[in-house]
Amino acid sequence: MNGVHDMGGMDGFGKVEPEPNEPMFHAAWEARVMAMVRAMGAAGAYNIDTSRFYREMLRPDVYLGSSYYKKWFLGLEDLLFDKGFISAEDVAAGHAVQPPKPLKRGKFGIDDVERVMVRGKFGRAAPAPAKFKPGDRVRARNIHPATHTRLPRYVRGHVGVIERDHGCHVFPDTAATESGENPQWLYTVVFDSVELWGPDADPTLKISIDAFEPYLERA
Repeated sequence: MNGVHDMGGMDGFGKVEPEPNEPMFHAAWEARVMAMVRAMGAAGAYNIDTSRFYREMLRPDVYLGSSYYKKWFLGLEDLLFDKGFISAEDVAAGHAVQPPKPLKRGKFGIDDVERVMVRGKFGRAAPAPAKFKPGDRVRARNIHPATHTRLPRYVRGHVGVIERDHGCHVFPDTAATESGENPQWLYTVVFDSVELWGPDADPTLKISIDAFEPYLERA
């Protein structure tokens, strides 16, 4: 989707200022938010791409004015409302007012935490041969989907070269809307900076992205 979250290649946001010895969390509530997001996903309330999509749907002023974990919290709240896991009454009361909606994978306990925190595996069997191979020139399609996509806006319509084939993986664009895994081939594509940003760009720079096959066409 086209939203303020897709900030790659944009100017005007100032320098990135790394925080020396940055802690994992700046406040206890941030750790709780991360735990809730991971727990509800592990219990089957949603998948990782749906969770990302809800953060992307925050209003631009809210998105830009919120810290990292506040985005996670607000996206989670909207997602759980829409999926029927919480109600406005629950939020107002600070606890469940009505019996909760059942979760696909039910409750889990302390012994499940390590399993839950391990990153999921998204590789899948290929439904068809790969269309591209390393060295092929490809153009990122000029698409503007209304839902989640992993194709950055700044590469759309531009030509790059396939550098690597990563195999077949769950397709985030359909997973985000719970429309199925729809496995697709995933490639690393390398773009020249001048191709993306014109003659004023540093010609010595190259930009790599990982792009799913439906995002690409032969150049």
